[in-house]
Amino acid sequence: MIKKIRILIADDHTMVRQGLTQICNAEPDMEVVGQAADGQEASKLALQLEPHVVVMDINMPVLDGVQATRYITENAQHVSVLILTMYRQDQYVFEAIKAGARAYLLKDADSDELLRSIRIVAGGEALLDPAIALKMMDEFRRIKETGEADEGLDDGTSQQIAQLSDREQEILKLVAPGLDNRTIGDRLGLSEKTIRNRLTQIFEKLQVNNRIQATLVALRQGLARLDEE
Repeated sequence: MIKKIRILIADDHTMVRQGLTQICNAEPDMEVVGQAADGQEASKLALQLEPHVVVMDINMPVLDGVQATRYITENAQHVSVLILTMYRQDQYVFEAIKAGARAYLLKDADSDELLRSIRIVAGGEALLDPAIALKMMDEFRRIKETGEADEGLDDGTSQQIAQLSDREQEILKLVAPGLDNRTIGDRLGLSEKTIRNRLTQIFEKLQVNNRIQATLVALRQGLARLDEE
């Protein structure tokens, strides 16, 4: 019997919730266990229903998607949040990632991309829409060129990077372009379990919660690139 991915849909538009529910429930390995029309309801249901993944809109009443994501990641760490929104602005991306979202996907993505993203996030991985990732790289370059303060992530990241061993930095460089644990292990001659354990240590040293946040630290400090070979 297939173990289904339990999904909570959070969006203030009824037709969107219904459409996403139909798409997910049509998959043999997915089951929508609840729907929420605002961030407060999403936060409550995430604790009650214990979904594997919350598909979260950003612009919602009562609590917005960022606030709801922050509450869920702080109080139900086993629940992964996938942001699905129309907003491309850097402000929303940074805030969602700081709040602990594991993925940020635009609503113009097709259904296959959404389903793939849900499966990736349910498996403990993280991802960014390629268009969003490029926008963030442009923002990092702009900040570096202008000397502006970067409010995207916590201060002191250069010191945190320095705490990483040479092997940990190698792993982080391969995380940035989106390689999974198995591929990273194959490249470095290490087991998938070892990579997973090393990533946990990297996250602790960088004081981040997931691969996206770790990638942004590495990109901002010039340790890695999205097109790393």
